[in-house]
Amino acid sequence: MSLESADCIHIQGLELPVRIGVPDEERAGWQTLQADLTLRLHGSFEEMQDDLTKTVDYSAVALDLRSLAAVRPRQLIETLAAEIASFLLAEYPIASVTLQLRKRILPGCDFVAVSLTRSAGV
Repeated sequence: MSLESADCIHIQGLELPVRIGVPDEERAGWQTLQADLTLRLHGSFEEMQDDLTKTVDYSAVALDLRSLAAVRPRQLIETLAAEIASFLLAEYPIASVTLQLRKRILPGCDFVAVSLTRSAGV
């Protein structure tokens, strides 16, 4: 099945508690980032035959990503985004992941975001 026709799972607005930021003072406290994820599957929903073991457990994804985000401080949201994509591709049966990671930090601005798309084997 081509990537263009693969079925997807979307996780929107996943809250990730983190210690992140360039100044030491910013990393000293916890912040909550938000992630939007699109997990492109290798096959179709019909192939799953209503069997959880044939899909991606999005509850497990959420727990894993919260743990990954909280495990250590980082300076850049770009670093965390790349780590999330690598982790998901290594740990879950997905063909690709598209991710937007948002941080509410700038006064007068809703958020700053980074986004990426990564594919398995690339």
